Amino acid sequence: MEKFSSFEEIQKSLENRETDCQSIVRYYLSNIQTKAHLNAFVEVYGPSALARAAWVDEKLASGKAGKLAGMVIGIKDVLCYAGHESNASSKILQGYEAQFTTTAIQRLIDEDAIIIGRLNCDEFGMGSSNENSAHGKVLNALDESRVPGGSSGGSAVAVQANLCTVALGTDTGGSVRQPAAFTGVIGSKPTYSRVSRWGLIAYASSFDTIGVFSRTIRDNALVMEIMAGHDEFDSTSSRKPVLPYSQLLHFEKRAKVAYLKESIESPILQPEIKANTLSVLDKLKEEGHIVEEVEFPLLEYILPTYYILTTAEASSNLSRFDGVKYGYRSPNAHNLESMYKKTRSEGFGDEVKRRIMLGTFVLSASYYDAYFTKAQKVRRLIKDFTENLLNDFDYIIMPTTPSTAFKFGEHSEDPVAMYLEDLFTVQASVSGVPAISIPNGQDKEGMPIGLQVMANSFKEAELYAFSNYLVNLISK
Repeated sequence: MEKFSSFEEIQKSLENRETDCQSIVRYYLSNIQTKAHLNAFVEVYGPSALARAAWVDEKLASGKAGKLAGMVIGIKDVLCYAGHESNASSKILQGYEAQFTTTAIQRLIDEDAIIIGRLNCDEFGMGSSNENSAHGKVLNALDESRVPGGSSGGSAVAVQANLCTVALGTDTGGSVRQPAAFTGVIGSKPTYSRVSRWGLIAYASSFDTIGVFSRTIRDNALVMEIMAGHDEFDSTSSRKPVLPYSQLLHFEKRAKVAYLKESIESPILQPEIKANTLSVLDKLKEEGHIVEEVEFPLLEYILPTYYILTTAEASSNLSRFDGVKYGYRSPNAHNLESMYKKTRSEGFGDEVKRRIMLGTFVLSASYYDAYFTKAQKVRRLIKDFTENLLNDFDYIIMPTTPSTAFKFGEHSEDPVAMYLEDLFTVQASVSGVPAISIPNGQDKEGMPIGLQVMANSFKEAELYAFSNYLVNLISK
């Protein structure tokens, strides 16, 4: 069976009766088995995926199939899928079976998507390299000595290595966009509240979003438009109408684009990434678009603000995992207090424990106002500045990451160096605006470079259309 590079190709092949859903699923299952050493999947739903494919084939034959008939999707291991294990790649949730299905996943299933398995990630979504998983690290398919990025590394590699058509990830501070950049695929983060978080195992509730990995903008836009929309189970989800993003990809207007001086001049920015980013900006100028340099004086405060607030929320969200009702329980406990202590000490990985302790510290009575309250105020300043900028400009362009995929273990002993990998992605997360990473060439060692585009809140349609235009512009 030929390799499909997009869902559009799958649809055409199904329409021409050159293949069927069962054959497509078998093809992906074969790829997953062949590339099992990449460790992208932690569980494959082979029998159930094939059974569902047969059912979708019947719907296709009767002309009653949904929009996603033939699309095979992998889901990050922080998204609940009823009747299947969901453990956030953490020992503390080993054996936990989801009792309900994430709203975003259910909406895809309702349109006849086929869920093929759950994907490896950094524990509870905490990490930038996928080295923090209880299931072991995920390998970058382009260079297996390098990280795929995190936390949604398994999702990125699943698309990169052609193990599924599309994959779902979650993006709290860049966990879709950064691995997308490291693996050379497209990764999107919607406006906060655009997609329901019901069924997402929370890391930081005021930051978490469900995003999409794909090979094409159209596939990404199609999945996003189906997932998006108000959900009665999530009171934070927006009631704003959802546009048919995948049908609005034509872009002809003259755009007004800003790029941040501080990001281009950052001392940690890899030279090839700087050169490729500037090249795109030059091409936009040549095409008649307005491109202006702007200063963002708050850039140095974004990472501290992000980590203070997300660790505080993580400290609160993860307090429920204590070995009492479900998941791992330490066999070494001798009373209730020791059960709590030993279960959490043995069940959580080092990075998660580091963030819980930091979050507990900033929430403590003596430091709450000095850190947490102040960070909330700074978040408002960053959000206001970003939105004001996006009122004056249509889009903000910047590198997705300061470097290309680094070697395993390179930042393991230096948490600050690891956190700096999120330097350019956290602005969109702190501000709650949508952002996307698209491929922008390679460095001298052949590793992918990502270009990030941000738009104002709920401007996903415009973001996808402009990104589609950029993909074509870059390929010229």
